Amino acid sequence: MAYIGKSPVIGNFVKLDAITAVNGQAAYTMQNGGSNFTDYESVNQFLVSLNGTIQAPTDSFTVSGSTLTFASNLSTGDVIDFIIVFGNSLSAGTPTDATVTAAKLNTTAVTGQTAETTVADDDTVLIHDTSASALRKMTVSNLTANAGIDGWSSSSGSLLPADASKGIYLGVNSATASNLLDDYEEGTWTPTFTHGGSAVSNVTVNKAHYTKIGRLVWVTMNARYTGSNLTGGDLIGAGLPFTSSANNVLGVTGAYIHDPGSGTSNYDSGIAGSHDSNTNFFLVVTPGGRYQQRWLQNYYLSFACWYFV
Repeated sequence: MAYIGKSPVIGNFVKLDAITAVNGQAAYTMQNGGSNFTDYESVNQFLVSLNGTIQAPTDSFTVSGSTLTFASNLSTGDVIDFIIVFGNSLSAGTPTDATVTAAKLNTTAVTGQTAETTVADDDTVLIHDTSASALRKMTVSNLTANAGIDGWSSSSGSLLPADASKGIYLGVNSATASNLLDDYEEGTWTPTFTHGGSAVSNVTVNKAHYTKIGRLVWVTMNARYTGSNLTGGDLIGAGLPFTSSANNVLGVTGAYIHDPGSGTSNYDSGIAGSHDSNTNFFLVVTPGGRYQQRWLQNYYLSFACWYFV
């Protein structure tokens, strides 16, 4: 329909629940659908009929919160015919439930928010519950727990447990202790040596690395001795990166002392190593089964071995 002047604005109209007048009472609670009603901005939005007569806002009644108060107490026989609340000016009112579609939402409602790079367990995210066809909220802790990664997070694309003692079960679909991989570590270690019970100095360690997978430790080492010739005493090394388990024996895949001048192991070669329980030292053993006793000047000692912690 054509009109002259400003375009008419239509708001939302609400008829409140019926109220029964009480003798000697002026204040009444306003409700809509059984819930207290406060969705208004001004008393001038109210159309109130009492005993068939429209009441003047402010003069005949006032509103505050969910309370409507008449200018004077009502009496027995008074009838509150109806209370209608007009929508706010320039407001389309509240949309009917489940009528706002994604097309009506601006993408910046999500993408325009402040970016967050970390989350806390009590942070809340919005999800769609397919079983109820409704939106639901969920804390991050509940979300990760239901996803099966409770206590884990991502760091540069890798999984990171909140508790360093936790691991991953491999090869099983139940919590089986023997299938739990709960430790992996790589690093360097610092070997030391004694000969005949005395500390050996003048040792330059070129390489000493280890890899620990669960209880298994793999170590390698290459060191050069530049002191006076050592003879006539057991050569013992120490400083393994982890204390071994009780009654453990080192598995040495290769151990030898060689002359750098010839480039061959023309001096002594060892094939095994062992040590006492719950310690971190090792012994180089010759092919004949005797402890290595010689380390000559400028000779290298190299070996690789594994043991259990």
